[in-house]
Amino acid sequence: MPFHTIIGHRSTIASLQTATARQRLAHAYLFHGEDAIGKRTTALCFAQALLCESGPSVDALDACGTCRSCHHIDTRTHPDYFVIEPDRELATPQIKIEQIREIEQQIIYRPLVGDRKICIIDDADRMTIGAANALLKTLEEPPDHSLFLLISSRPASLPATIRSRCQSLRFATPARTDVEAALILKREMPPTDARFLAMLSEGRLGAALSTDLKVVRAQQQELIELVSLNFLRSITSVLTAAESLAKADRAAETLSWIARWVRDLVIIQVGGDRDQLLNVDQVPVLERDSRHAQSDALLDLLRDIEDTQQQATRHLNLHMALENILLRLRDALLASAPQPV
Repeated sequence: MPFHTIIGHRSTIASLQTATARQRLAHAYLFHGEDAIGKRTTALCFAQALLCESGPSVDALDACGTCRSCHHIDTRTHPDYFVIEPDRELATPQIKIEQIREIEQQIIYRPLVGDRKICIIDDADRMTIGAANALLKTLEEPPDHSLFLLISSRPASLPATIRSRCQSLRFATPARTDVEAALILKREMPPTDARFLAMLSEGRLGAALSTDLKVVRAQQQELIELVSLNFLRSITSVLTAAESLAKADRAAETLSWIARWVRDLVIIQVGGDRDQLLNVDQVPVLERDSRHAQSDALLDLLRDIEDTQQQATRHLNLHMALENILLRLRDALLASAPQPV
């Protein structure tokens, strides 16, 4: 997979190519940044480029994507290429010490085919303490032919001793226009849908490519009905909806949708950039509601939804949280709204 197939991350890729050309490649890198933005794909491309049978091009290091070595890396059958990742089937996926020790036994030997042995550790922050300590020993005295590529969207969760022995490369979210272009090309969808998914995923290309458009469009429509003034006027309807969504395990999802709606209202209220609206097809409704909405109440709602989302893994009662947010949204929107005739 050549580097040009990657969306964004041009400067990061260039730094890796330059370091390789100058023979200043570090023995370990930490690729970190938001989830699903291309860190793992870049690591894969880099591994292919380093082990590609075609060798470096005239311009810069890259993979041909078609040789035997590139193919074997794609299929994880290359003898000098290893991938460690958590067991996704576990309730709490972890990388265990046994996985690290197995790689240690492999990495100490000279490469069989290429110039180096490469190990990608995906979701490296999910290593157990034992696994991290075992890896640390290898990183302290790495074999000359070894290269470790650690990938994490939560680098602060990695032990400082591990981070200090890796060269850190931060991956930024690709530009929204780049994500839109990729969606139009790869998923053959209209620009309006591509924009919607790019906005919804907040530029995380991996998430945008894998999201079911029909499902999220249906969720969006449910949200529009849920926050409509007519619906919010009935406290009974609000409480029933909150209970139903919580029982369906959709409270967290609904809170995210409400946050995006409230953010759109605030953008309209303050005269912000309308290109940042998610619900751009609902501008007339947003304009109407924003005229009567209480600004301070909306901003408080956004802050409290964010706090709720951060605490969602701490056994928070999401049913009560959703109920509370909906009732407060009701007060913020209806306090000054005209009554229906």
